[in-house]
Amino acid sequence: MTDDDIDEAKNWLGEDIDCSSCAHHEDLLPAGKCQLRRACVNDRYARRIDRFFNWNTDLANSYVGHEHFEVRAIAAKHADIFFLRPLLNDPEETVRWNAARRLPKRMILPLRTDPHREVRIRIVSLLEDADLTPMMSDEDYYVRLVVARRLAPPLLSRMVEDPEPEVRKVVAKRLPAEWLLRMAHDESPQVRLEVAQRLAPDLLSALVADPDWRVRYEVASRIAAAQLSHLIDDDDDFVREVARSRVKAGGELVREMPL
Repeated sequence: MTDDDIDEAKNWLGEDIDCSSCAHHEDLLPAGKCQLRRACVNDRYARRIDRFFNWNTDLANSYVGHEHFEVRAIAAKHADIFFLRPLLNDPEETVRWNAARRLPKRMILPLRTDPHREVRIRIVSLLEDADLTPMMSDEDYYVRLVVARRLAPPLLSRMVEDPEPEVRKVVAKRLPAEWLLRMAHDESPQVRLEVAQRLAPDLLSALVADPDWRVRYEVASRIAAAQLSHLIDDDDDFVREVARSRVKAGGELVREMPL
């Protein structure tokens, strides 16, 4: 069910909407530019407010200071850019974000430390490398995760010791190959597996004795056949099998990772 399916017209205070007391009663309503239960700036449903501004974009400037946050947030999507900067300090995060997405980057930098994590997460998508570096140490792991996904790979070396394994896993996926050995002994097996999958075969010896069988399996599958001696008697059946198969086949094997 959408907002348009709801047969009621109430404002954000839960009161019935009275068109006769609306400022647009004499101009927009007769002209069909607003409509009860469909396109109304006083309605409590965002879809109806949004439709009102789609029909009356020129009125958005006059509503960026409205007392209802949904009105301010949606007006920010349509208002002239010169009206948006004060909204970066709005008490509602939705308003701050809608203003930020339309403003020049230099104006939205203060939102890198916004108190609401969702704002900081979204701000990451608007910024580039130099402006993102302060967010590499954000207190929220998911903010750091999206930063790791967006930063240029050469800058990720500063995140190889992030306290969150999921962040380090993203770093391991994107870090320049020549720096991967720095993560070969990460405490997380998932991170080490990412490293093993990207390392050149001649560097996999650093992981030949890894405590996780999945990492050793990856090593046994790609390391030079001459270096398989440590793995042909591995404790794990899968690792042992792939190592022996490669030795027997002269180092060539088409294989699939077991479930």
